[in-house]
Formats: sequence, C-alpha cells, structure tokens
Amino acid sequence: MAHPLKHAQGSAKKFGGQAEDYLAVHKWFDESKAFFADFRHRALRHHAEGIFLSERIFGVTITNSDGNQVPVRYIGEQHVKEDLGRIPTAQDWLSQIKPQRWMYGQRLAIERSRLPSDVSKGQSEYKEFIDCKGRCDAAFQGNE
Repeated sequence: MAHPLKHAQGSAKKFGGQAEDYLAVHKWFDESKAFFADFRHRALRHHAEGIFLSERIFGVTITNSDGNQVPVRYIGEQHVKEDLGRIPTAQDWLSQIKPQRWMYGQRLAIERSRLPSDVSKGQSEYKEFIDCKGRCDAAFQGNE
C-alpha cells in the first residue's frame, strides 16, 4: 500500500465505520516517509513494538463512526501486514543494519595508537575498549 488513506479504507471495510475514523493511526505509521521516502521508513514503526507504541499513543481502542470500539492494536497489525505481509520484530529490522564505527559511540573513536603502551587487559580504564575492540572489528569488516 502506498498511502495512509488506502490503509484507512481497508480498516473501514474490515472494522466498520468510515476511513476517517482510522486515518490518524495509519498516518502515524507512515509519518517517517517525511524524512526517509523509501521502504526503509518502515523500520521505525512497522514492527511489533511499533504496534504496541501506537496503542500507547492512541489508546487501547478507538470508537468508530458506527459506535463500535476497535482495538488500536488490530489497526496497527492490519497496517503492517498490508505493507509487509507479516509482523516483524524490531530486531528483524535492526539486525539488518551494517555497523559503522560511529554507531558504537565515542569510546571506540580512540585509536589503538593512542593507547598507552603499558595498558594490560584487566588493569586499566581501557579494559572495556580493549575487550570490545576485537568483537567490534569483526562487525566493522574494514568499515572506517
């Protein structure tokens, strides 16, 4: 689906009421298109955690124009399934990120050449840096 209105029309067909009853929820799921206008915008809200977050924002239910209460979670599940065919987890999305050095924070910005030559593992404030360095280098795979 390409537009929140189309999702809202699907909600009206599925749960009753009018498309406008559901539009705010569907707009929220797709707001990230404003700053990332391809499929990757979905990584921010199109997952199980995003569905539960929508429930916290909009409430457990909405009352449609027919007077029926509709669980917001059902609306979110419908939206995500229409776009992706399933409901992924946030981990499904995040595990596809290719790690870059800056993502690990400033502690890893310290170059090995700047470490004191007498630093020994377990006896220095640099222990955490040294312990992580090997794991992080493997994740970076040469990405500086």
